[in-house]
Amino acid sequence: MADFDRDEIDAFIDAWIDANIAAEKVQDWTPLADFYADDAHYGWNYGTKDDFMAVGKDEIRELALGQEMKGLEGWKYPYISRVIDTRTGDVICLWRQIAEGTEDPRTGKPYEVYGLGGSWFRYAGNRKWAWQRDFFDFGNVVDLFMRMYEADALSEGMRERFASAGEKLPGWYRIHEGPKSIWPVDIGD
Repeated sequence: MADFDRDEIDAFIDAWIDANIAAEKVQDWTPLADFYADDAHYGWNYGTKDDFMAVGKDEIRELALGQEMKGLEGWKYPYISRVIDTRTGDVICLWRQIAEGTEDPRTGKPYEVYGLGGSWFRYAGNRKWAWQRDFFDFGNVVDLFMRMYEADALSEGMRERFASAGEKLPGWYRIHEGPKSIWPVDIGD
């Protein structure tokens, strides 16, 4: 594996964050797919039973950035920190999850997922991600959405998602059954 130029990766991450901010403003994250290599994969674990995985730029656009962001219009994901390994191209970015335009009666501020959220990326070169894995505190996500549900603070799109809970959507797999491992690197199993 070749070393990567730190300035190149930093500039790419800056462009990525700017594109994320633009996507939040128009409430459409699908243009972010242009930041992925054609054969990239993007996934996350969601609790004790399910993983999500999109394979290829088209699935990332349609499923991860389209289907999975429905109901999260108005949410902001400000990036707080980044860690870059120029030897491998690994990038860790930490971000928050904030429901702008809502108010949590416990804090008087917008509802926000408590706990750390982040993404682990592998830089492919040529201003593209090879893969991405998101991580977040599942228990706090569930708690927040239940509190928002009980307070009637969910968006219409999220209420629709709650109503269809139990439907198997494209990209969702039982743990260990997805087309790519949640661990995108060899862990010596």
